[in-house]
Amino acid sequence: MNKENKYLKLVLSLLFDGIGYLSYLFPGLGEITDVVWAPVAAFLMAKMYKGNKGKIAAAVTFIEEAMPGLDVIPTFTLMWLFTYVFKSSKENKKTIEV
Repeated sequence: MNKENKYLKLVLSLLFDGIGYLSYLFPGLGEITDVVWAPVAAFLMAKMYKGNKGKIAAAVTFIEEAMPGLDVIPTFTLMWLFTYVFKSSKENKKTIEV
């Protein structure tokens, strides 16, 4: 994966997490917006990350957005960190050990 795509996904992740936080601006109305945003967020997550990893992340995103009080978890950004930071450092260790 090229670096441009990697950082585009970071920008999109921050944007999508920000959209998820917008429901806090409208007390009472936020829960209604979460009903709409949860499936949209899950769809976006599945499109951003392919395969089983993307399906699992989409399910977690749907649950996180649909459940009251869990909106504070930046699921998109955490997935980006898992994919490009934490996983990359594990791969680098394997390369060094060989």
